[in-house]
Amino acid sequence: MKKLELTFAVISVPVDYIMLVCAGISAYWLRYADWVQAIRPIIFDLDYYQYLRVVFFIGLIWLLVFALQGLYTINIHKRLIDELTKIIFACSTGLMIIIVYIFWQREFFDSRFIILAGWLLAIFYVSLARIILRFIRRRLLIHNRGVTNIVLIGNDSSSDNLAATLYRQPELGYRILERLNDFSPERLLQILAEKNIDEVILSDSNLSKEIRSDILNFCHSHHLGFQYVADIFDAQSHNVEVHSIAGMPLIEIKKTSLDGWGRIYKRLFDIIFSLVFIILIFPLGLILSLLIVLDSYGPAIVKLRRVGKEGKVFMMYKFRSMIKDAHLLKYDKDGNLKPDLAKQNLRSDGPLFKNENDSRITRFGKFLRRSSLDELPQLINVLRGEMSLVGPRPHEPEEVNKYQQHQKKLLSIKPGMTGLAQISGRSNLSFSEEVKLDLYYIENWSLKNDLQIIFKTFWVVIKKQGVA
Repeated sequence: MKKLELTFAVISVPVDYIMLVCAGISAYWLRYADWVQAIRPIIFDLDYYQYLRVVFFIGLIWLLVFALQGLYTINIHKRLIDELTKIIFACSTGLMIIIVYIFWQREFFDSRFIILAGWLLAIFYVSLARIILRFIRRRLLIHNRGVTNIVLIGNDSSSDNLAATLYRQPELGYRILERLNDFSPERLLQILAEKNIDEVILSDSNLSKEIRSDILNFCHSHHLGFQYVADIFDAQSHNVEVHSIAGMPLIEIKKTSLDGWGRIYKRLFDIIFSLVFIILIFPLGLILSLLIVLDSYGPAIVKLRRVGKEGKVFMMYKFRSMIKDAHLLKYDKDGNLKPDLAKQNLRSDGPLFKNENDSRITRFGKFLRRSSLDELPQLINVLRGEMSLVGPRPHEPEEVNKYQQHQKKLLSIKPGMTGLAQISGRSNLSFSEEVKLDLYYIENWSLKNDLQIIFKTFWVVIKKQGVA
């Protein structure tokens, strides 16, 4: 573990405490501000120094809550959205502790304004401080301060993508000192003698378990860290349950955590948010519909066949971005791409079709696709229960018919308007990489992850990373 990680983990504790105390002080003086008193006069007498002692004590209690929420775990790769979400939950838990205490000690405090303002300011101050700390750490890593020096082993396309990402984004904290096509103990020993290596990353998931085991043993023997890219089985084997029958342990790999109450929570989440979004975007939908019919002949909204949960086919709604009946020109009677389109297909790694210069796309359709506005009518599918806000990308029956066996697990949940694969590279990902991400989502589902994916979707669309 690098000193930089430890240093920032330690620094974050006093910084959080200072921010919490500042939030309490700011809430006090905000309540006594003239413009606030003009709205609601003060009818209580709260001594500042007595209040300050209480704030110092509450700050310590909230630090304990922060620790229980996982805000001080040493993880250099945790995302900002994860950290901010935990801050909101931790501050809200701290607020509930105060409210419960006041319920039992009614004479302790009289100003609801200070409590609510302190809560909001605590979220803002702590979040701002964490963002500044992340910025400082990022700048240090960009200038090679505190980076993890690695040897990357792998020679496939996933290895190329990983290497390109690490070279392009030094703020991730990795510096590739050497890249090997395959495992060579002799070459690794030579590199260790010449360079200061911290960790080995195996990026080729196709290598055998024996080779992985050899690399792991080598790293243990030479006190090196070790990471590897998960294969399909690894990606599916996190949600497990262990039983014992006749004295033998049986490990059950469950289909998804979206069973039981998980399914209920996700459905309620979909209904509430899709209904709110439909109401909010209705005026925009009318404008887009008008522009679509003015731009080219045909309906504003089309219904397209897609495969949903458990392989059931449904009609998915989209704003029309192609010429009328364009989908009828795509496949022959055997479900294969027609020859002229097959020649233009930019994807040869799976069953999907991609052509950025598809002649069937209308002028206004190019804007709709680039901005992802063509997908807004899918909110109707979400409300009807055919899709979810978050899930694997919905594919055509002709594409699903070409799925490999392990890829059919994508059909164990409803497809989504957005998803982990969509925000992690849009259409630039290979199909195998897309499958891995979607399987990981299925195995590790939570409402918090859904919220994070939705928030990140807006950012990805704004940055226009690829074409949806």
